[in-house]
Parts: sequence; structure tokens; C-alpha cells
Amino acid sequence: MPYNLRSARPTDVEPTQEKEEEKAVQEELAAHDETLDVEPSEEEPALASAAPALSKNAQKRLAKEAKRAEQKVAWRAKEKEKAKAKKAEKRKLREAEEAAEGGGSGEGQPAKKAKTALKPVQPPPPVPFKARIIIDLGFDDKMSEKEIGSLLAQLGHVHSSNRKTDKPFTDLLMTGLNGRLKQKLDEICDRSYLRWRNVDWWEEGYEFLWEEERVAAPGSEPAIFLEKSNLRPWVKEHKAEKGSVVYLTADSENELAELKEGETYIIGGIVDRNRYKNLCKNKAAAQGIRTGKLPIGTYLADMPSRKVLTVNQVFEILVKWVEERNWEKAFIEVVPKRKFKDPNENNPQKKKQNIDDVLDDDDVDGVALLA
Repeated sequence: MPYNLRSARPTDVEPTQEKEEEKAVQEELAAHDETLDVEPSEEEPALASAAPALSKNAQKRLAKEAKRAEQKVAWRAKEKEKAKAKKAEKRKLREAEEAAEGGGSGEGQPAKKAKTALKPVQPPPPVPFKARIIIDLGFDDKMSEKEIGSLLAQLGHVHSSNRKTDKPFTDLLMTGLNGRLKQKLDEICDRSYLRWRNVDWWEEGYEFLWEEERVAAPGSEPAIFLEKSNLRPWVKEHKAEKGSVVYLTADSENELAELKEGETYIIGGIVDRNRYKNLCKNKAAAQGIRTGKLPIGTYLADMPSRKVLTVNQVFEILVKWVEERNWEKAFIEVVPKRKFKDPNENNPQKKKQNIDDVLDDDDVDGVALLA
């Protein structure tokens, strides 16, 4: 019959067998500890003396390493002292300089450095010149496709020049925007010209500056994109007295002495290789407005090349005059250097020819500075 553990659970019999086994284990551990505490025998010193001694080279090497370690500690301490002395000397020099500049608070007391925040240097705000510049774009039917492309690029330079200067013109207005030029601006530039800041565009002519109402041309849709909107908050309601308007043309007899605030200056926006004589002068005369020309003949009378400039070059001259109040500096800085060189200088026969017949692709009628 198998032994039943549950039934063999005595209550009156002690587990003597387990206690005896535990006692035997403890006696064995105690005997092992006694063996560890045994005093070394007489044979152990003999075994230690039997170990081989270090060679002379090894002993020298150990001595060198010990000496090097001592030297390294001394060298580090010496370098620290040098660094401290150098730092103290620099501090004394700095304090002496500050004291000489009057920044010291007293003898032996270092001057306190002013705590200045490192902020980016902000350019001064622009100071506008209170005059209006108009680019008359009403000559679309008188230009070739190539000439319209050149005028398109020149208009971009005009906007860039007025945006970069610290003395921009208050108003920059493009009038008479129609035909192929408008189509190219809409298609090629994805109408980005409408986002040119502080530049306004009219499909109508500049004569609406002094007329009572701006009426769209017959058969044309209202120019909604020209009006003020959330995307174009700078659009202004342009008005001007007719007597304050001056059309710049090379054919004028009136040479400008200066630009005046409160006046409106018109630049003829046409690239025509000088095919149309007196075009802008006749247009201004028909509308009864004044004309004027820039005084390039007075300041650059000996310029051998043709004195006709692009739309953007004329505008840049006006900008430079506002900055410098000096016509000569404005001309020299803007007029291309190639126009100061005579292409026929070494050819006496060709030198007698009229160089006005040689024109650049970007020559502009209506802004020629000297006839």
C-alpha cells in the first residue's frame, strides 16, 4: 500500500531526519572555514623566494616610467600656472583700456561691460520722394514682337529700381496697358505683375489723371484687376493737376534743372529703334501738357555715342538724382560705359559718319535725352 503523504502528516512526531541533515551541512561549512584561516606553512616563503627576479632592463624601464609620471604631474602643474598668469595679464590690460576710455568706476576696480543684445542691424526706413512717375504704354501697335519683349524686361527693371532705393518715388503708374504687351504679361508672367508692390496699372491712358471720370474704351471690359483689393491694398486713386504733368522727350526745348515734389513725370514706354520722330512730343502737344528733357547734353556733351537710353535707364537716372541731387553723378553711374567709347576712333573715314544711324535694340523714343 503506497505511502500517503497527507495521511502521514504527524502532529506529534518531530522532523528529526531533516534537522540531522541540516546540522551535518553546517558542520561541513565550518570545517571548510577553518581550513581557510590556517596560518601559512613554513614552505610558502620558500615558494615565494623561488619566483624569478626582474632583469636589469625591466628594472630600468620601471624606474623610467615612474620618473616620467612624476615629471608629467610637475609639467601639468607648471602649465596651469602659466595659463593663470596669462589670463591675469589679459584681464589687467583690458581693465587698463577700459579705465583709459573712462569706463572704469574707480582705481583698481574693473569697468563693467555694458550688456548689449545682439540684434540685427535694421536699415533705416525709406524716405519717399513725393512725385509720380508714369510709364506710358500706349504704343503697343507701333512695336514688333521683339521690341515688346524688350519693353517687358525694362518694366521689370523699373519696378526693381524703385523697390531697392531708400528714396523711392511715391507713385509708380503704368498706363495704357493693352494689346500684346498685356497678353504677354498675363501669359508669360502668370499675371505676377499685379503683385508688384506700389505699382498701379491702368488700361486707360494717363489723361484720366485730370479728367473727371475714368471711362473704359468702347468695346472693352472694365479693368477690375486694376482696382484696389485685399491683395492690392496699395492701389491709390490717382489724381493730378494738368499743369503739374511733364512728358520727358528728347525733342523738347526745355531742359530740366531739377525734379520737383508734387509733379508727375511721364516716360514714353516704347522700343522703336528711333523710327518715329517727335512721337512723344506731338502726343504731349495734342493733350496740352508740358514737355522736358534730361540735361545730358550739359553734363556729358562729349559723349560720342548715341544719347538714347532705355526706359529703365531713364528711370534709374531719375532715382539716382533723387539720391544724390547731382545730374552728373546720376548720368555717369547709369549710362552704359560702352556709350562713352567711339567705335570709329581708329577709322577717320567712318568717324565722319553720323553715328545716330547706329542704334541698339533697346533704344527708346520719347526718352532720348538729347536730339
